[in-house]
Amino acid sequence: MTSGPAPQRQRAREAALARAVDEGLLGPGSPLVGLLDVDGVLAAVEALHQAFDGPATVHHTFAAKACGLVPVLRLLAEAGMGCEVASPGELEQALAAGFTPDRLVFDSPAKTVDELEFALAHGIAINLDNFQELERVDRLLAGREPSGPIGLRVNPQVGAGAIGAMSTATATSKFGVALRDPGAVDAVIDAFTRRPWLNRLHAHVGSQGCPLPLIAQGIRAAYDLAERVNTGLGHARITGLDIGGGLPVNFDSEDDSPGYADYVAELRSAVPGLFDGRYTLVTEFGRSLLAKSGTIGSLVEYTKSAGGRRIAVTHAGAQVATRTVFMPDAWPLRVGVFDAAGRPKEGPLQVVDIAGPCCFAGDLTATARELPAIEPGDVVTLYDTGAYYFSSHFSYNSLPRPAVFGYRTDSGGQVRLATVRAAQSVREVVEESGLSHADSLVALCADDGDSPDSAEYGTKKEVEQ
Repeated sequence: MTSGPAPQRQRAREAALARAVDEGLLGPGSPLVGLLDVDGVLAAVEALHQAFDGPATVHHTFAAKACGLVPVLRLLAEAGMGCEVASPGELEQALAAGFTPDRLVFDSPAKTVDELEFALAHGIAINLDNFQELERVDRLLAGREPSGPIGLRVNPQVGAGAIGAMSTATATSKFGVALRDPGAVDAVIDAFTRRPWLNRLHAHVGSQGCPLPLIAQGIRAAYDLAERVNTGLGHARITGLDIGGGLPVNFDSEDDSPGYADYVAELRSAVPGLFDGRYTLVTEFGRSLLAKSGTIGSLVEYTKSAGGRRIAVTHAGAQVATRTVFMPDAWPLRVGVFDAAGRPKEGPLQVVDIAGPCCFAGDLTATARELPAIEPGDVVTLYDTGAYYFSSHFSYNSLPRPAVFGYRTDSGGQVRLATVRAAQSVREVVEESGLSHADSLVALCADDGDSPDSAEYGTKKEVEQ
């Protein structure tokens, strides 16, 4: 049984897919497309804000890595979100989308001096990853006060979730200061004692595959450490707790579970003092805000069989569903089948593999699924793909990035579409692959090596200019 917005979301998705087919946005000339349910995204944002309603001041930021597309970021900015960024590219995308510096959180684990200087100069909140970075900021500040909040990321080392590669609070995680390592807690306390400008503690425990009790356990460790620092100093040195994001998404059905209310209930039980208003809270949710609102639609180019197994060859593979293809057990996707007019197909079920266009055998987005009979010209859909699948393109085989469209539906089922990202042309793929330097290696081979303006040096000068 589905509940809440799930039936409405399904109806809107089917209407949007039919509209995309009808307008030629998905078909022989455009065999791959991404569709984003704008109302679904806004509903998720509203649910997040409602779940955290209370005496504590809460700054909700969207993790840009989940969908670094400027129109999506602009939508979230207008909906009252801030933005968490973890690279120079994400930072520039967020600024271009209209986020002001005071609504940003910069979390990269490998920040350069220039990146730190920019954040410090513009009042962007920073979460520092380690003691070396802390000392770097000491030198950059040179005694002056920072213009924005600065926090220190800690790793509570509470263990892994179901997906090891996504778990950020293991004993050997690359993120933050490992609190259970010998001397680490004392070193963190000393860092706050000696730096009046250090005023936040950051712990991002959650991610896909992490159960809510594990997330709450990690946040409790950060909260207890903040209490210990403030009690020891006799005043509130730590005024903010960045508790990250990582609410798991249900990829098995249409249900929105767990929800933000479930997340907050778990935290209130494990860390009741977190919400009493003494700490400003920061969240960094990404996948959970967008995943359920996204659909990838692909034309079926061919159908065949091998070893008794039916295969549908589509245009959606590892280039858009990278994690699903390489870790199918951890990142399974639900699949839908529609006819050439974009109408849901019914009828007897057949066991089929859904293959992508990439030139390696494992390029499968689903295996041994029972689905209605699929024919060339049909449309296969991959559900729950609003986060990561649209913006984290894998350029295997130089496949172009697909177009992405946002949609809204009214009470009568009428659909309005808006372009989020135009499809990348094959010409743009070629240009991106170094077309402007096409002769550089041939020239390098022809160069006798005596000239100071060799082909290699000339190319370097061009980059510097």
